[in-house]
Amino acid sequence: FTPLKGISVTRLNDGGAVDLGEVVSTKEPSSPQLPKFLNFASSPPLPPSPTLLIFGTYAADFNCIEYAQRLNHYLPQFKSKGLGRAILVLNASPDSCLELKNILALDDAIEIFSDPSGAAGRAFGCSRGWLADSDLSPYVKLFGMLLGLGAPMTLPSVISGYLGNPTGSAEWIESSLAQGQMSGRWPDTVLDLNAQGTPTRNAFSALPLVGGWGRRPLELATLRLQNMIGISLEQWSTLQPVDLKVLTQLGGCVLFETSSSPETESDELVRFEWRDPGICAVADFEEILAAL
Repeated sequence: FTPLKGISVTRLNDGGAVDLGEVVSTKEPSSPQLPKFLNFASSPPLPPSPTLLIFGTYAADFNCIEYAQRLNHYLPQFKSKGLGRAILVLNASPDSCLELKNILALDDAIEIFSDPSGAAGRAFGCSRGWLADSDLSPYVKLFGMLLGLGAPMTLPSVISGYLGNPTGSAEWIESSLAQGQMSGRWPDTVLDLNAQGTPTRNAFSALPLVGGWGRRPLELATLRLQNMIGISLEQWSTLQPVDLKVLTQLGGCVLFETSSSPETESDELVRFEWRDPGICAVADFEEILAAL
């Protein structure tokens, strides 16, 4: 991950500035280091374990929110299959990162880093969006991308949220809807929840003919509506990007293992990688799970 060397990001848990290239080249979670004279115990080398590195977008963006929700849901399954670290880099200020973490109740095991300029995502090769170098208003560019300009999979991804998928997976959608309902976000009548917030009824499972589908029609679209109203719009003042240039930048992710041998080529360590081809067109986490 040479392209990430020298890119400075802010670690959310303590506000420290770190080199992202160095962060991802180690097997251990990024945290402040004790001085050597206080490091009484020496730990044995950690066994090889994959790292999932996600390049989110700005904190109010659909893609960013969905990446965070999917990661939060799948993290226990990832860990059970040997994932060592989950790293989420957001094109957002530290305050916006913290706000999104609290809004979505993200697991503390997720390492979050602030990169307001989006430099890390660009170094990974994430799309900068439609007419990235033009002087056109970023909001006009974003509107064009919503229509598919420079983001060819936007409309198919949005439409699929309405149509559903018989072989799709909806567990992460249900858990995200439940967290949203517990937090007071609308729509809030899709699920019946017990006192612990666990769904006891899902209205989509009662739909005729399609209730048994893996992902029912309108199910993902409903979550996206909940995210748009309750997060993107309602929390815009705290989640909006600092640098409007990242308004159109898309995200991506990579699952990789850190090599202890300098002779090992980096592409031999990559198990899965993805760069978003449009708005709402994020990685399929079932594929990431299968790659572990």
